[in-house]
Amino acid sequence: MTKRHGYALLAAVIAVIVAISGAIYVGVAADDGTGGTRNATADNRAPRDRAAPASAGTWVGTWSASPAGAEPGTETNGMAGRSLRNVVHTDVGGTEARITLSNLYGHQPLTITHASIAVAAAENDAAAVAGTMRRLTFSGSTSVIVPAGAQIMSDAVRVRVPRDSDVLVTTYSPTPSGPVTYHSLARQISYAAQGDRTEDVSATAYTERTPYWRYLTALDVLSDESVGTVVALGDSITDGSNSTEGANHRWTDVLADRLRAAAGDGDAPRYSVVNQGISGNQVLAEGLGRPASNPSGLNRLERDVLNRTNVKAVVIDLGVNDILRNQGQVDPVTVTDGLRELVRRAHARGLRVVGATLTPFGGHRGYSRSRDAVRRAVNAEIRAGKVYDAVVDFDKALRDPYDPRRLRSDYDSGDHLHPSDKGYKRMAEVFELGDLKGAAPAEL
Repeated sequence: MTKRHGYALLAAVIAVIVAISGAIYVGVAADDGTGGTRNATADNRAPRDRAAPASAGTWVGTWSASPAGAEPGTETNGMAGRSLRNVVHTDVGGTEARITLSNLYGHQPLTITHASIAVAAAENDAAAVAGTMRRLTFSGSTSVIVPAGAQIMSDAVRVRVPRDSDVLVTTYSPTPSGPVTYHSLARQISYAAQGDRTEDVSATAYTERTPYWRYLTALDVLSDESVGTVVALGDSITDGSNSTEGANHRWTDVLADRLRAAAGDGDAPRYSVVNQGISGNQVLAEGLGRPASNPSGLNRLERDVLNRTNVKAVVIDLGVNDILRNQGQVDPVTVTDGLRELVRRAHARGLRVVGATLTPFGGHRGYSRSRDAVRRAVNAEIRAGKVYDAVVDFDKALRDPYDPRRLRSDYDSGDHLHPSDKGYKRMAEVFELGDLKGAAPAEL
């Protein structure tokens, strides 16, 4: 062998070693569990490393909550210097996850320097399952600035999210940003800690409990359990008011359980369910401020329904507050016209729309015969098939057969407006699951 041939052979050996080392490094980095910099694309899928096998599944919503206003007391400093650990309950599971953060009600940019996601060690607990903690990134960076009035979606991160389980989403902001965008009626305890404890697996530092969800508005997963998302648009009855805290007894939770159990059998679609209820919500009117707190159903339809991930159908349960919260008597035509406008806009996006009849409120402080007459007139239009593609009759399911103006006593939480846990369960039980299917409903 000549010296020149020896150099050539040595160079070839070195090249092979470098190539093998590089392949090993890429393979390990692709599976390091830290959630690399894979950005969500327009078709809801994330670019992959070439060395990583492509994940199968569909991006769907597994949890959501509507931003409803600015948290009182956070106007100046927001939650500066604290880690906020939101506890949320999943519907379907998946192999990858991403979150959406909102600064809709902020008056200045929100700086998040650290965010994480993990599976909760137990229900309603701030501790994480060992090995599930993942650092979240935003366009490849661990920090992100969310402008006032805006929202941001994280990159997708590899983590196995179990179905029907609690997940911890934690954010840390070092600087004042107030006010905090929140959802006040969570019916779920979340946590906060002083300092950056974003990736703490232990719950030790999380000594502050809160009944709110802060900044977090959606959790999506790449799932093989679902092919689309059902969005429930409603008021406090959809939000789960007076249901048992931390028990996931809203009617939307029970509907999600039913769809999972059916697993696509017969006419039941393989859909996840997300909850976009806001306490006090109306079809037409909204709260004060710019942007408005508690925006009307018409105002928030684009944000809370049409812009959710892979939506196939929407269930609308609105109208009671339009009747109860107005000083004078509301014309039932005004309410039904507003509901029809919601349906028209949903149809323009090819969505199936299932609508609910309005439940009774006899005995509630806002009850009057004239208001109940409006409710019954709205329900008559709904039952006649003049508003929605399909109807779920919550009124019939919950009313007292001996006094139809009232909730049946065991379905009443005690305030004569909101159902009990048993009542919420009954609401989900009367759904015809097949009514949620239908890609392109005809215009009414």
